[in-house]
Amino acid sequence: MLTKAGIPRVLPLAALCVLLVASTVSHAQPANAVEIQIKADQVASHVSPLLYGLMTEEINYSYDGGLYAELVRNRNFKEDAKDAVHWQLVQEHGGTGLMSLDTSQPFNEAIPASLKLTVTQASGDQRVGVANDGFWGIPARPNTSYHASFYAKAGTGFAGPLTVAIVSNDGTTAHASAQVAHVTQDWKKYEVTLTTGKAGPSADTRLVISAGTAGTVWFNMVSLFPPTFNNRPTGNRKDIMQLLADMKPAFLRFPGGNYLEGNTVGTRFDWKKTIGDISQRPGHMDDAWRYWSSDGMGLLEFLEWCEDLHMQPVLGVYAGYSLRNGARFTSFPELQPFVKEALDEIEYVTGDASTTWGAQRAKDGHPAPFPLEYVEIGNEDNADRQVGSYETRFAQFFDAIKAKYPQLKLIATTEVTTRAADVIDEHYYRRSEEEMEFHANDYDTRRRTGQRVFVGEWATRVGDPTPTLGAALGDAAWMTGMERNSDLIVMASYAPLFVNVNKGGMQWVTDLIGYDTLTSYGSPSYYAQKMFSLYHGDDVVPMTASGVPTKEWQPPAGRGGFVPPPQQAAAGRGGAPQAPPTQGPPPQGQPPQGGAGRGGRGPAGPQQPPMPIQVPLMFFDATRDSKTGTIYVKVVNRAATPQSVHITLSGVTAVEPSGQAVTMSGSGPTDTNSITDPVRIVPVTTKVDGLSANFTRTFPPYSISVLEVKAK
Repeated sequence: MLTKAGIPRVLPLAALCVLLVASTVSHAQPANAVEIQIKADQVASHVSPLLYGLMTEEINYSYDGGLYAELVRNRNFKEDAKDAVHWQLVQEHGGTGLMSLDTSQPFNEAIPASLKLTVTQASGDQRVGVANDGFWGIPARPNTSYHASFYAKAGTGFAGPLTVAIVSNDGTTAHASAQVAHVTQDWKKYEVTLTTGKAGPSADTRLVISAGTAGTVWFNMVSLFPPTFNNRPTGNRKDIMQLLADMKPAFLRFPGGNYLEGNTVGTRFDWKKTIGDISQRPGHMDDAWRYWSSDGMGLLEFLEWCEDLHMQPVLGVYAGYSLRNGARFTSFPELQPFVKEALDEIEYVTGDASTTWGAQRAKDGHPAPFPLEYVEIGNEDNADRQVGSYETRFAQFFDAIKAKYPQLKLIATTEVTTRAADVIDEHYYRRSEEEMEFHANDYDTRRRTGQRVFVGEWATRVGDPTPTLGAALGDAAWMTGMERNSDLIVMASYAPLFVNVNKGGMQWVTDLIGYDTLTSYGSPSYYAQKMFSLYHGDDVVPMTASGVPTKEWQPPAGRGGFVPPPQQAAAGRGGAPQAPPTQGPPPQGQPPQGGAGRGGRGPAGPQQPPMPIQVPLMFFDATRDSKTGTIYVKVVNRAATPQSVHITLSGVTAVEPSGQAVTMSGSGPTDTNSITDPVRIVPVTTKVDGLSANFTRTFPPYSISVLEVKAK
């Protein structure tokens, strides 16, 4: 448990070490100290107000079994056409019956089968029913009210009653129960409240609907919701949303990712099928990540997620390309339906009630339009190897959207030349801490003409299922480069955002936030993201760094391996160390080097192992709040020893002697958080004394620090 200041109520041993090591501030300059000079009265650039945000898609059970709070799995019986997966027949105390999928009693056009329960024998205390095992169990929490609902239709001679209960898997404990007194012979929705007692928490549970008399009844759209964030009726899981809220993200890029485009046109995110009454949504196979998507997290739910966290939506629209079987549309006639889909989707988001799709949004329960500034055309279209395909597709979307919505900024997912995209989305997945750190200064010498950059997916992929402290150090080094260059980089978002850590819940390693059925936690990289998001000014101030220690690193070789950037003279923009060399813009039509996307989409690495490289052990950047004068100095020390840094501030008339340091550190790069040890590595906030325009501070090993200095 953390206080509002970010300090654990009970400090882990690693955090106590941070307090001891990082408390050293002096005016004497050690002989081996790194030298930092900050020109506090100058502005190198402005920090983008949208710099830190979120990217999301249905992967690792991010929505179903994750953020989306629905607890019933396969609620409309469509995950398998032949078998009611995740449903079991319950027969207690000698009661007998049968359970099967039945297509003779369709629920509606979108849901063609129902679950048929035939009770052949039930009297006295005998019970027969159906049970759902949820997503790795139904979380039974003490003193909690759940909203249960289902549609049911009784056969001739059966009228109920039905008992709805959250029951332990062995059947011995009913955590909560309620009764539906009467069931009609027509489809009707039934709703009850299930309130638990003091027992729990437990995930060794399931939802059971049972009868005590013989007869037949059909079920569909069986649902169970716990209390949700902001009390939305079919909303999001509270603990995960709170982790996100604590980051104060500026935007949400949705719906993905490969989830947007799908492996085929039929399995793309077809937004019109994700709006309206959830009982009318067919759902679809998320074949990019190989599991069923209920589409309970539909377009409106994404937008309300943004609303709940005060984020700006970054809308991804399907751009006529899917991942498998060469599914692409480039001619004007065949692409036009998808262009119209995108225009309709933008209207649903932004139109008032006088527009067709704005009226539909109002009918769906949200009369007010949503703000929208950025629209992304497709996803990772560098994977489309057909020459000119994305150029042609992007141009058609660009022309149509700009004609109707000239104020919108359009994001390209790879280089385009025939139209001037406002922003280009670049993705970087690095396979080691050192590789990410080697590239931390890539943007320092990037040309400032042309499009601004959205680093829409990036991560140091070290840790399973969530990042280690070493990965967080790599991430923090990379973020110093992005923050320092936020005149160029308008937005950035780590990916993937979520992972269900239960066995079978993960398709992609490494992921920012982990959870199981009952609990959730932030990884060290999550806390690094939070530190950068919460503590920065609006101006980047010039900084120079010298005497930065380095360590030799041997890059890997082979396809998908390390690709060194072009050898350029590092300009040291904003105080970047002079090593390593930085990366210029990629050739037109090619993905950025070393930035393999999902599935290894980056270019092949060199055939021979590259030469060893010196990589800095420390990374820095500085920003200033133009209103308060507070200077935020970020220092990443990935060395195994404490590092002294001599800091000189110029252009200030006075510095308050007391300030604040927010520091995250550990005993080694393999330290991490987990479902059983969720706050082993967390930031610690401490008071710092002895600050001035010329002081030395010692930063602990394996640490990320933000030093707040109040200056005039």
